[in-house]
Amino acid sequence: MISVLVVDDQVLIRAGLAALLRAAGLTVVGEAADGEEAVRLAATLRPEVVLMDIRMPGMDGLHATERILAAAEPPAPKVLILTTFDLDEYVYNALRLGAGGFLLKDTPPERLIAAIHTVASGDILLAPTATRRLIEAFVDPPAAAPPPELDRLTTRETEVLRLVGHALSNKEIAQRLSVSEGTVKTHLNRLMAKLGLASRAQAVVLSYDSGLVKPAGW
Repeated sequence: MISVLVVDDQVLIRAGLAALLRAAGLTVVGEAADGEEAVRLAATLRPEVVLMDIRMPGMDGLHATERILAAAEPPAPKVLILTTFDLDEYVYNALRLGAGGFLLKDTPPERLIAAIHTVASGDILLAPTATRRLIEAFVDPPAAAPPPELDRLTTRETEVLRLVGHALSNKEIAQRLSVSEGTVKTHLNRLMAKLGLASRAQAVVLSYDSGLVKPAGW
């Protein structure tokens, strides 16, 4: 049973989310009204997933995500961002910091539950079109030379990172490279460990930042 910490500054939304998750069989280990409380509860309760509102007074969801992931002992919780606007620089920066994905606040309940299961398993939540629109809106042009940390990767790991950047699933990458899904997962886990990445979404952002994948028009 997946344990979840719900973070939202609006008490009715927070209570409604918690009730919805409990009704779906998930374990709500705590509720936080702001980023500071979220950081404190995440450290003590160690949830598997943090359902994080991005815009809150005081410490917002971006800074709370950064502090939670920086302080967490392995396995770090998966952070799922809730937002009103999909093209939101706060969301983009949260993904860069290691959030596992994002959902709009008007998402149907069944999709929210499925999303929590998705990020808890370590898979990427973002649809390719949503990923592309968000990144193209906020990513900076890459430096002339690839970042030196990519030199740590093998040729195959670099290729897997590039395909992850195109938002391909493990199954699609396996078909593209004519290998098994298990082999793709092994390459992905190794490259994420080498690069210090906390989520698959963070790997997508890095693939653009490094120039492995280029937005249309560049």
